Amino acid sequence: MSLNRLWHRQLNHYPSGPKRYSYLAITVLCTVVLYYELYVQGAVATTIIGTFGVSFGEFVAIAVIGNLLGAFTSLAAGLADRWGRANLVVAGLLITALLVLFGLPAASNFGMYGCLFVLLCVVEGVVLVATPALIRDFSPQLGRASAMGYWTLGPVLGSILVTTVSSRTAASHPDWQFQFRVCGIIGLAVAVIALLGLRELEPRLRDQIIVSVRDKELIEARARQIDPARAVRGHWRQMLRLDILASAGAISVYLIFYYIAVGFFVVYFVTVFGYSEARANALAKWFWISIAITLPLSGAISDRIRVRKPLMVVGGVLSAGAVAEFAGLATRPDTTYHHLAVVLVVLGVGTGLAYCTWMAGFTETVERHNPAATATGLALWAWINRLVVTAALAGFGLMLPAVSTLADQGHEVSRLATTYRSQLTTLDHLAPATRAALAGGASDPRTHDDAVTQLLASGTAADEPDARARIRQLAEHPIPPGDQQFLRVHGPVVAEAERRNPEQWQRWWLVCLAGQLVFIPLTLVMSGRWSPKRARQDETRHRAEVVRELAELALPVAVQERK
Repeated sequence: MSLNRLWHRQLNHYPSGPKRYSYLAITVLCTVVLYYELYVQGAVATTIIGTFGVSFGEFVAIAVIGNLLGAFTSLAAGLADRWGRANLVVAGLLITALLVLFGLPAASNFGMYGCLFVLLCVVEGVVLVATPALIRDFSPQLGRASAMGYWTLGPVLGSILVTTVSSRTAASHPDWQFQFRVCGIIGLAVAVIALLGLRELEPRLRDQIIVSVRDKELIEARARQIDPARAVRGHWRQMLRLDILASAGAISVYLIFYYIAVGFFVVYFVTVFGYSEARANALAKWFWISIAITLPLSGAISDRIRVRKPLMVVGGVLSAGAVAEFAGLATRPDTTYHHLAVVLVVLGVGTGLAYCTWMAGFTETVERHNPAATATGLALWAWINRLVVTAALAGFGLMLPAVSTLADQGHEVSRLATTYRSQLTTLDHLAPATRAALAGGASDPRTHDDAVTQLLASGTAADEPDARARIRQLAEHPIPPGDQQFLRVHGPVVAEAERRNPEQWQRWWLVCLAGQLVFIPLTLVMSGRWSPKRARQDETRHRAEVVRELAELALPVAVQERK
């Protein structure tokens, strides 16, 4: 392979089935790895926080900054309509893999770590626009939803990859840097695959609407008459349309629940329902797996019945109903594991159905205005999406202060409470003066006698020997002054946070519900039919038009057409 081919990746002919599928597969693989790199810090977040000695709020702040800056670099990805997509993907993968493999693990302080993570978000803001543009280029409209179904698996499979690798290696490699190095090695391997195997259509081909693979001969014939520079002239203005901006905003607020789930599902189930991290992860997998199964299935169904919008609405209604139920369960700590699992499955099915068909419908909406400006339209979507995520993360921190308290001090308060459980139980049933004396290790027999009397009166001790044993343990093993001070200062605050935490989560889930409800009516502005019958009639008319144009151009019409 010549070095020239590593940079000049454009195809002059629309690829055949196997080659086209290989380009689609590489693009999906790149997307999975990019999300793996973006999400890997979540697997070791508590360790990173402890290593650098920062608060939960500071840790979330770097995600807010990264998403904010990534939103504006996503706009720069609109240049993919001029410069191409494949080279942006390859270069971006190489940069992110090097950051994850060498940069982030070598960070000596949180300031350096935060800057490198923000840089990672900035680069991915560009690359994650180029990948769906490639999917669109290599998937005709009649197979668009199926292709987008696999592309939208990227964040889900990225999350599953994070939990799978970390759960299998965390015990043997407790250092947080190891997870980044594994991720970086995988990222470099995929970058090499993309470098050697990823191609893209030349502008004259991708600047056209491709309804079916049957259009191959026609679009190649038309390409000779297309001026790529003229095709993208005024592309930003053409994308600033109500149907594009409104639908991009709709899916962004719809996915607020998803983005919070990615980062904080485990925290939610641990702090609200008292689950262990392992049990919380097991419960969350019902959500991820149901999405992963639904995405490709909903794409295949949509392509078969030729419509997108009815499936978007059905998915939106399903997920909105599930979010409403999920919010109601936040203040019901007696909810069973299986009840939560069923709700998450319904929510996952609805999310997969809505998101997959929306991606297909959105690219078709962009094509309606100018197929040459596909990357520009996707850049606007990514920009709006990241701005919404930034606002959501900022709002999350403001609306759920209890989470920050529990994340920052809850673990230590819980550890001390467990370590000194017996001493604390004894102290809780003593008068303040007696408690203060014994907590300091007092050995005065009269103090001990008073303490025994108080324990017997409260019913804490079964008899006098039991009471004296408790007092002796407290005198011989007093709580260290530093731990006493920590419990005195943070114990009541953590207790109050635990009390308010479920209600705060419930309010947040209701905000997510509002986003889901906004999504449903805004599907009306997008292009595409509601009726499968009319969609098939459009397809028949298109076939006839293709045959007519081919005849005018004196080109043969294939007898055997392959879908």
